[in-house]
Amino acid sequence: MPPYENQPKIQLLQSRHGASEFRMNVLVIGGGGREHAMAWKLAQSDKVQMVYVAPGNGGTALDKRLQNIPLSDVVALREWAQANKIGLTVVGPEGPLAAGVVDEFRAHGLRIFGPTKAAAQLESSKAFSKAFMQRHGIPTAAYEAFTDPVAAHAYVQRMGAPIVVKADGLAAGKGVVVAMSLDEAHSAIDFMLLDNTLGVVHNAGVGGQAVPRVVIEEFLEGEEASFMVMCDGRDVVALATSQDHKRLLDDDQGPNTGGMGAYSPALVVTPQVHARAMREIILPTLKGMEQDGIPYTGFLYAGLMIDPQGQVKTLEFNCRMGDPETQPILMRLKTDFLDVMWAATEAGGLENMELDWDRRTALGVVLAAYGYPGTPRKGDAIVGLPVENESCMVFHAGTEPFDGTTRTSGGRVLCVTALSENPRAARQAAYDAIQGIRFDGMQYRTDIGHRAVKQALEAKPAK
Repeated sequence: MPPYENQPKIQLLQSRHGASEFRMNVLVIGGGGREHAMAWKLAQSDKVQMVYVAPGNGGTALDKRLQNIPLSDVVALREWAQANKIGLTVVGPEGPLAAGVVDEFRAHGLRIFGPTKAAAQLESSKAFSKAFMQRHGIPTAAYEAFTDPVAAHAYVQRMGAPIVVKADGLAAGKGVVVAMSLDEAHSAIDFMLLDNTLGVVHNAGVGGQAVPRVVIEEFLEGEEASFMVMCDGRDVVALATSQDHKRLLDDDQGPNTGGMGAYSPALVVTPQVHARAMREIILPTLKGMEQDGIPYTGFLYAGLMIDPQGQVKTLEFNCRMGDPETQPILMRLKTDFLDVMWAATEAGGLENMELDWDRRTALGVVLAAYGYPGTPRKGDAIVGLPVENESCMVFHAGTEPFDGTTRTSGGRVLCVTALSENPRAARQAAYDAIQGIRFDGMQYRTDIGHRAVKQALEAKPAK
């Protein structure tokens, strides 16, 4: 971890129990619901002067504690951060990480939280990630990677269905097809290797040329959960557990999406499963990255598949917090988020960091645009947004300000997130808040948290 010689000399952690005389400017890179939640949480710290969000969205534009900055280029962001004396930068989405924003900021002595471009390959390349897990003995599904459609088709024909086909590259959470039939698997191969209409950002191959590639995996059965930690290059702190809902429609039907809702804590992550995930997946991953000469800093997200016996396998790695999991997780976080971020940007800073969590359940429901996840419609006016309160918050994702109104600008538009005593009450509160919100073509699932409601009396969460 390079020294941050251009940063204020301040010991934030020593002032955790009292107001700080120094208030800094913070930058959050990104414009989705995850970034809105991060900025919202950082703005609650008495050590923060202003939170800038680049580029932000319609929700961050409405909050007087936040200010949008219309920048996305890595070098332009670094230059702006230098010129505006930004004390800390937090990276939300995968795109800037894969583009090397952390490397750029660190090279100029700027304090930033996230993995380097090399470390971000755990997410930006499915092939890299699977080979890494295989090399370091991290439990995951058996797989093969292909650039040749003929070879990929032959492999699927030999293995049979169900089978999982993944685009090797950044696909905004939509580059995965869980094929229940051979026809579906063959179509997915053609779609990803030949058509590539997902807009997947592929990694450069030999000669610097980006080569479309698919990873084809065995189908795993069980229950999924999102397991996220923070890493400072040496130590690791686990975040609250959560569970996402990937399918578009109720009862986990329809196409995969970036996520239609989430809740925290995830009851399927029992204390035993939590310990196993840390022991068998997280710690070996950090050790393996260090052994490979790529020490890992930043958020690390392991998508888990948990079988009925409590065995865990890694479905995927993300090098950032999940969206929409971030929204309910940060609703539950009671520790000053700036203190956490500051500690995480110090080598060994997380060693003694203990996070304080609200024991209640937080649950978020995503409201999506007409046409999502295929070709979402943009420009629909949003009305009926409720006023923020301590137990309910509407985080914006695909929104933008327009002539005094807020309009849709992307697929996942809002995440209505509520905090209450138990999963059933949190779900009811979220859906009650949704009733007043309207935009043409609005679609959402009506069963977010159904597993938590069912399991509430059967298990005790790990944290």
